[in-house]
Amino acid sequence: MQTYRELLEDATTTIYDVSDTPRIDAEYLLQHAIGRSMAWLISYGDTTATTEDTTAFFKLIAHRAKGKPVAYILGYRDFWTLRLNVNENVLIPRGDTEVLVEQALKRIDSSKELRLADLGTGSGAIALSLAKERPNCNVLAVDRYSAALNVARENAKLNCVNNVEFIESNWFDGLAGEDFSLIASNPPYIESKDPHLTKGDLRFEPDSALVSPRHGLGDLTTLIDGAPNFLIPEGWLLLEHGFEQANDVERLLVARGFTNIALYSDLNHLPRCTAAQWLK
Repeated sequence: MQTYRELLEDATTTIYDVSDTPRIDAEYLLQHAIGRSMAWLISYGDTTATTEDTTAFFKLIAHRAKGKPVAYILGYRDFWTLRLNVNENVLIPRGDTEVLVEQALKRIDSSKELRLADLGTGSGAIALSLAKERPNCNVLAVDRYSAALNVARENAKLNCVNNVEFIESNWFDGLAGEDFSLIASNPPYIESKDPHLTKGDLRFEPDSALVSPRHGLGDLTTLIDGAPNFLIPEGWLLLEHGFEQANDVERLLVARGFTNIALYSDLNHLPRCTAAQWLK
């Protein structure tokens, strides 16, 4: 029989070639399998593991060894202050997107009742984070896929967020008559031939949330072109994009007439989020 610490070592070795963070992945999966915290594992890691715990743990490790993302194995991912359920119908929320949430919140007056939108909401990560932090505001969460919206609705209930509406729409198509103080989006922005799509977690995530035409700029262009028709004067547009797309995004924003354009870096210090204001 092995101790819990030995289980971790074996599992780390098993998934070493499929994960950039094998030890961390193994720790998350072990905590989930046995219903214990990391603090418990640190304190009692030399305890002999039960047969039930060992079996449950290595069942999860077998999925990870095939490349399945940890978030899909666990069924959730923590984002901002929320725990969000995720499945293969939605993109896995990433810490880099928290930069967009942070910058959006800086532009939302907490004392006002404003109308906000998250386009391409997926799991609801952006919409629910903004709604939770700004309870006076009303947030519209938009996605073209009903399966994704079902996940987002479920996450709203799980996190007790009541100031979000959900609508099935392809970007702006179903938003006639709406106007917003702020529109945020993490759209697809990866080129279809990008080699990263065949590696790591991206292999398991929906292409519809990742891939965009026109060298990855197709959906970003649609959002930039359409947003002024749905923004109030002095309203804001915030977009996540690829780190190599920052100059192209700025060029598109300037051409459309946006001002006060600002670029922000992600956790790896790569340009990831652009904010722009519509003054007309």
